Amino acid sequence: MISKHEPVVLGIETSCDETGIGIVRGTTLLANVISSSMDQHVRFGGVVPEIAARAHLEALESTLQKALADAGISLKEVDAVAVTNGPGLAGALMVGVGAAKALAIAIDKPIYAVNHLVAHVAVDILERGRLETPTVALLVSGGHTSLLLVRDLLHAVELLGETIDDAAGEAFDKIARVLGLSYPGGPEIDRVAKEGDPKAIRFPRGLTLPKDQEKNRYNFSFSGLKTAVARHVELAESKGEEISIPDVAASFREAVVDALVTKAIHACLDKGVPRLILGGGVVANARLREVAAERCQKEGIELRIPAFSLCTDNGAMIASLGAQKIMAGLSPSDLGFGVYSTLPV
Repeated sequence: MISKHEPVVLGIETSCDETGIGIVRGTTLLANVISSSMDQHVRFGGVVPEIAARAHLEALESTLQKALADAGISLKEVDAVAVTNGPGLAGALMVGVGAAKALAIAIDKPIYAVNHLVAHVAVDILERGRLETPTVALLVSGGHTSLLLVRDLLHAVELLGETIDDAAGEAFDKIARVLGLSYPGGPEIDRVAKEGDPKAIRFPRGLTLPKDQEKNRYNFSFSGLKTAVARHVELAESKGEEISIPDVAASFREAVVDALVTKAIHACLDKGVPRLILGGGVVANARLREVAAERCQKEGIELRIPAFSLCTDNGAMIASLGAQKIMAGLSPSDLGFGVYSTLPV
């Protein structure tokens, strides 16, 4: 029997290109170690699933040993294992789930399958001991752009909306290529945009027109914006005009941030929820944090932005949600569970 009081949980995250191992004791973070394979994907301009899966396989053991050392514990002291089983890249998820099952069997401990998106919300518990609900969560990364309504972390998480095409992080990568910037695109566009005018070019904000509000009030779309930026650059080049890369980058970034924050604020106001949590790697974007803070303050909404090491994909968030399941008395997962690249909330 596991003690429901402050169980030690080891979390494994391999949904994309970060190998994350986190260890928590109840609501206390003991270790959070991340090994990224991003450098291996640079020459391809995006994450290659097969390379990501191989990188997880190679990084898991050393990442696990580092996490145990940081936490100052041995495997014998772990009460349970938690692992992401979706959503994410199928091959990458298989590596993590396979390792987690083997580990759970080896140390004779229960295993908990965890939803990656919900775990992003659970990370807030590690910073203040509990999750204030209800809350709206805006999760923005290279693979996901999702808006969640969380009334109860374990039993009542509703997907309000998501991207119907590119994720925001993916759009950043593609526009960085158009502008001749390197991968990953988010940090590069953020860097260049500092010197640009965000009002120089009025790029479209996807699904924000009145006609979109009935069916797509909380959904996102970045394909039209991506096309608009590419056409702007192509047209200028065809005319022999000089292109201000900083202005294009700043204007593009402003369009993405405006759409993200506007819909998140709408969700909070429509649902009567006084708080908003941001999560995902794109939260590193300086302008996103700035605009979210300004608009939340104006509307009287509490804004929660976890430390960046807890925003990007990591094992600590998986361990945190696993610990919450244990402390709530939920049964562990059967060893027969699989991976689901499109696992719903």
